[in-house]
Amino acid sequence: MLDALIERFGDGGVLMMVGALVGVIFGASAQHSRFCLRAATVELTEGAFGPRITVWFIAFSSAVLFVQASISLGFLDVSQARQIAATGSMSGAIIGGLMFGAGMILARGCASRLLILAATGNLRAMVSGLVLTLVAQASLRGVLTPARETLAGLWLVPGGDARSLLDQLGMSSVVATVIAAAALLLAFVMARRTLVQTSHSLAAAIVGFAVGLGWLLTYAIAQTSFEVVPISSITFTGPSTDTLMGLVNSTELPLSFGIGLVPGVFVGAMAMAIITREARIERFGPDTPMERYLVGAFLMGFGSMLAGGCAVGAGMSGGSIFAITAWVALFFMWVGAMATHFLVGRSSRGRVAVA
Repeated sequence: MLDALIERFGDGGVLMMVGALVGVIFGASAQHSRFCLRAATVELTEGAFGPRITVWFIAFSSAVLFVQASISLGFLDVSQARQIAATGSMSGAIIGGLMFGAGMILARGCASRLLILAATGNLRAMVSGLVLTLVAQASLRGVLTPARETLAGLWLVPGGDARSLLDQLGMSSVVATVIAAAALLLAFVMARRTLVQTSHSLAAAIVGFAVGLGWLLTYAIAQTSFEVVPISSITFTGPSTDTLMGLVNSTELPLSFGIGLVPGVFVGAMAMAIITREARIERFGPDTPMERYLVGAFLMGFGSMLAGGCAVGAGMSGGSIFAITAWVALFFMWVGAMATHFLVGRSSRGRVAVA
């Protein structure tokens, strides 16, 4: 079947369709589950271990379980994935992770969350997402490229075994699968104790499933195609810049997984918001100053390109294949977000006290 589709629509066309499918699944499930790394970090900073952390933990554990089980069963090989095979930047993961974490607190959402909120009618998220995308493009190919390359070059990690956390730990995919299964079971127990709705828990697990599905389907296309097809999964800053620049600079978009992913997520989130009657227009206001969102979007745009991906691209997709730079980036996203939330909260309390 895949052969026939590739023969009829070409590699790019099939990749776009696959991206759209994965995007719809991710968008709908992320919207319904309230999946959000920012919300999880805020909850932990405030000393709680509640539903937002639980939802994120379910999604992450599910992604790792699905991917590592697929590798263990021989359905997937990620050794040629960019996050493993290419040279990585540890300094980029650290600095970019800190910047991204701080930015998502200020903009009240990471790259994926901004796209999902924009689909539900949140104009603040739409503006922030556009700024994030433009800054990411400037960091990748524009005026901010020298700064990104300088910071990324401070500490490089060669591709291959040196960039695989499992290889560094001497751990097999089978062991990782067992640990992920135990973690997912624990996450579901936590969901019952933190009163997470069953439908939200299941939707969070589907978020992780979508990440694994992206890896599996792009790998299947790469194995079937006569051309070199990079395997990948869900990420947002790169595909968002490609989509926006393609729409602005060309009458035809180069078809790819990412080109299908972004509109797929938007459609899936919008459909879910309409079905659940959660769609509504939200604007900037006195309690939501635009300048804070713009600074956050700038930090996330540059930070994601420096870190090698966003909270989903590096944290979920890269984390599920145990790319060491992805785990480092994710850790420092948590650190940056928690520190920023603490400082912003203290500053706000200080202003209230003075007033």
